[in-house]
Amino acid sequence: MKQAKIIMAVALSLSLTACNLSSGSKKSDVKMKDGTYTSVQEGHNGSVKVETTISENKITDVKVLENSETEGLATPALTQVPEQIVEYQTVQPDVVSGATYTTVAITAAVKDAVKQAGGDPDAFKNNIPNQDKGKKESLETDVVVVGGGGAGMVATSRLEQLGKKVIIVEKTSSLGGTIRVSGGNQVVQGSEAQKKLGVTDDSADSMKEDFLKNGGNLNDTELLDIYSANVGQTTDWLMSDLHVSYNEEAGLHKLAEYSKNRELAYQGGGSGVAKVLAQAVEDSGAQVLLNTTVKELIVENGTVVGVKAVTNLGKEYTIKAKQVVLASGGYGNNADLLPAIAKEGLFYGLDSSMGEGLEMAKRDVNANTTHMEYIKEYPNGVETSPKHAKSTIAGNIPILSSNGILVNQDGKRVVNEKASNHDILNVLQQQKNQTLYLVMDAASFAVWKTKLKNAGLTEETIDQYVANNGSTEPIFTSGKTLEEAAKAAKIDGKALQETVDKFNGYVAAGVDEDFQRNPDYLKTPIGDGPYYIVEQKARYASTMGGLDVNSNLQVMNKDGKPIEGLYAAGEIIGGVMGSDSPSGANNGWAVTSGKYVAEKIAEQK
Repeated sequence: MKQAKIIMAVALSLSLTACNLSSGSKKSDVKMKDGTYTSVQEGHNGSVKVETTISENKITDVKVLENSETEGLATPALTQVPEQIVEYQTVQPDVVSGATYTTVAITAAVKDAVKQAGGDPDAFKNNIPNQDKGKKESLETDVVVVGGGGAGMVATSRLEQLGKKVIIVEKTSSLGGTIRVSGGNQVVQGSEAQKKLGVTDDSADSMKEDFLKNGGNLNDTELLDIYSANVGQTTDWLMSDLHVSYNEEAGLHKLAEYSKNRELAYQGGGSGVAKVLAQAVEDSGAQVLLNTTVKELIVENGTVVGVKAVTNLGKEYTIKAKQVVLASGGYGNNADLLPAIAKEGLFYGLDSSMGEGLEMAKRDVNANTTHMEYIKEYPNGVETSPKHAKSTIAGNIPILSSNGILVNQDGKRVVNEKASNHDILNVLQQQKNQTLYLVMDAASFAVWKTKLKNAGLTEETIDQYVANNGSTEPIFTSGKTLEEAAKAAKIDGKALQETVDKFNGYVAAGVDEDFQRNPDYLKTPIGDGPYYIVEQKARYASTMGGLDVNSNLQVMNKDGKPIEGLYAAGEIIGGVMGSDSPSGANNGWAVTSGKYVAEKIAEQK
């Protein structure tokens, strides 16, 4: 089995000694007290506990004792940042791309430790030397894949499998991308797994019809045909060749978006599948450049023949290739590219979703774009910081399938809780403050809070939100009675009690007279307290717009002609979803388009 060559641009040089690094630091006349100090700071997913040892006015050791950060995504920060702090005696280490919150948490903990020791953190502001600035290297390969998310990892693995030499370039410190932090679900229409789990009558036509309905009939039907015709065999190949596992024990999900049950969760969620796909890239023999950003397409006589890239340490790469695949994701964190509606919403995706690949293609080869006015919004977010959200969908799915309900500020149900995300979102956006509230009894809450770690909501974090009891954002409240919980959330408590009594009556009768919730989800009444109420706001990450491509996933220019040598895969492609994507669709498109574009490239002489 081939092993990948992985090059990481890290800001560490063990050959340097601390005596070479003192220049630039602010001298302090205060002698710190020797000792080991502990500090807890907030990371991306929850608390990060750090132990810092100080001796003879130096930081001699930094250890991350506890954390809930996303495996893989934050791993480089958890190792590199402590090493940088000690090696360079600095409290301003390089921010590890893709793990900004983790970097900041570790750094804040060390600053706090310095203060605990009686020192001044400003005395530790050495700059990390840009060690590789001025260094240049030229490489040559068959295909360059830009972006190490789901589409890029699958394209790389398949290309290598088909005999192509590949270099995959990823600007962050690890492979994984958006699929790592996704809900971890995928459309599997037509796969052997779907058939094994009892759905044998699904079809590409049925999937296409559902997607068109969900996407407002604005989908690119040529791309939708490619997707629906290939997702099943892609799923089978992922399982057989790349060893991706699905949670078959939990079964196919019943979703209002689909006329057939065709969504399945990855084993281990988004982080689980990202780990498997990253291992597949390593096993493939592809060369991996991490912490490296593609800055420019190399174009000769109108044909793309490679890329220019630079590492976070300043080293410049010129990579010549027969083809380039742009799989660099969407632009959810780039306000300059987002439609006006998104600028008022809550972003929950990766900070790295800046759309550089799309902008580069527009600038360098006059690439055409499509559907840029559409984003994917979901109704199940909590505002964990201003303008930023985390998703509760992994907890909502089982609870709303049982006895959880959604109410507005008047304490009344306003929607079928098992309707499509699209329909629930439309109702949510009509409510006061564009907010609904998830109401749970004690038993449901005990389940709900265990499902959200991969989304960045640990049980510890949730408990703290509940302890705040509505005094700060996000709104999480509790009470021995419904009225007590409602009061803290500024909801009409009397009306809420009446709503719950009515819902329990519908459970007893087996019929939801107000919103026709499926009887399968009316089997358990709302039971004993304490009761919990959690805000539900609109959130977005995925973008529906992107590059215009043809049936080979070759990028088109503004004159309607294919750009020789340039292909795309994944979220950077616009149009396949129309105005909105149903559940599990984005991951399904990432892996399907990644495999498909690899095969189209391999077909060429």
